[in-house]
Amino acid sequence: MSPMSQATNQSWGGRFSEPTDAFVARFTASVNFDQRLARQDIQGSIAHATMLARVGVLTEEERDAIINGLTDIQGEIERGEFNWSVPLEDVHMNIEARLTDKIGITGKKLHTGRSRNDQVATDIRLFMRDEIDVIEAELTRLRDGMIELAEREADTIMPGFTHLQTAQPVTFGHHLLAWQEMLARDHERLLDCRKRVNVMPLGSAALAGTTYPIDRHVTAELLGFDRPAENSLDAVSDRDFAIEFTSFASILLMHLSRMSEELVLWTSAQFNFIDLPDRFCTGSSIMPQKKNPDVPELVRGKTGRVYGHLMALLTLMKSQPLAYNKDNQEDKEPLFDAVDTVRDCLKAFADMVPAIEPKKESMYEAARRGFSTATDLADYLVRKGVAFRDAHEIVGLSVAYGLKTKKDLSEMTLEELQQFSDIIEQDVFEVLTLEGSVAARNHIGGTAPDQVRAAANRAREALAALKGAS
Repeated sequence: MSPMSQATNQSWGGRFSEPTDAFVARFTASVNFDQRLARQDIQGSIAHATMLARVGVLTEEERDAIINGLTDIQGEIERGEFNWSVPLEDVHMNIEARLTDKIGITGKKLHTGRSRNDQVATDIRLFMRDEIDVIEAELTRLRDGMIELAEREADTIMPGFTHLQTAQPVTFGHHLLAWQEMLARDHERLLDCRKRVNVMPLGSAALAGTTYPIDRHVTAELLGFDRPAENSLDAVSDRDFAIEFTSFASILLMHLSRMSEELVLWTSAQFNFIDLPDRFCTGSSIMPQKKNPDVPELVRGKTGRVYGHLMALLTLMKSQPLAYNKDNQEDKEPLFDAVDTVRDCLKAFADMVPAIEPKKESMYEAARRGFSTATDLADYLVRKGVAFRDAHEIVGLSVAYGLKTKKDLSEMTLEELQQFSDIIEQDVFEVLTLEGSVAARNHIGGTAPDQVRAAANRAREALAALKGAS
């Protein structure tokens, strides 16, 4: 027979005739990771005790003893003096057992009108709300830095790409604002997720509510929730908010990964578009010349990790009948890691992006290669009355000539260009320059430097409004 633990968990052991197997106790325990919820657990317990006293279930003296005891326990945890016990299974029973040790039988009254099911659901939501606020602050800091850099580099010309081939000239500021648009959508998703996180399960008890005269609106107000959950069955078993956050995290990391890929390319000798400060890079143990962009590479790698957490949570919930099931214990580790990963990646980017140093001459020279003003020549011909398809063919022939002679369109003489169309005149060189090309897109969303600066200002105002709304 398997060895047995020496003690049965006193929170539920009365119904059992033998103690839990020692391995099963370790296998089912969550205290090694859910102790991270200790601060939120104590916060929820203080609010619960306050409400119980207000409705007359606890006396004021019992309430005060509980609150003082919990406050002392919080201090023990913060000082690293708290003894976490695996046989007590989780953060909730560890804290409750310690409270009973400190204040006696009154400690056992704290659990009146609640269950670990609604308790843990509340703790996770409190935790997620706190972490979302931290993550939002880092996302805001990143967007601020990105907008500032974009405004500063509104005139810095670089090639724009499709299929990673030179397409048309843009500006570095315009490219950065494309990144910023991705983050703006992520920001809205995060704040929208927070609304659904901020709903209180406490008072749902195990699954059906409680017979005690609790006031869930009081508890919700004390904990800063927008409202109590409407349905007790759903409240204790819902983990949509965790899946939604991890979905946000996956989309955000996908965006950061795209940015990381460009940063890795741009720092390479082949592109040589930007320089990252040394503090965001490492060297090689064998090749002394190397400067590796480790921060963006690692963010790119961590994206798959977060995707995995999203799939884990979706799979965790897909077959669960109402209401709570032990499966739900498996929600915390992927959720905690997703939170940590997102927060750290945002911090790294918020520190790094404003410190990017564009190599303007390299960017400009790269934009001159690859016939990036070919579309401008086609548009020029259309404005002169040439049908677009005919203009497209004329420019194609011009590009073929340029490849043969190793000349960009802007480097050809008027006579060379006129061999493909006599409609071309001296004014063509106004649109074949890189500056003329970017300036010609002078509309909202376009590459003209004044439009980039205006877009940066709008983005700054929208971010300020979002801060005010949250």
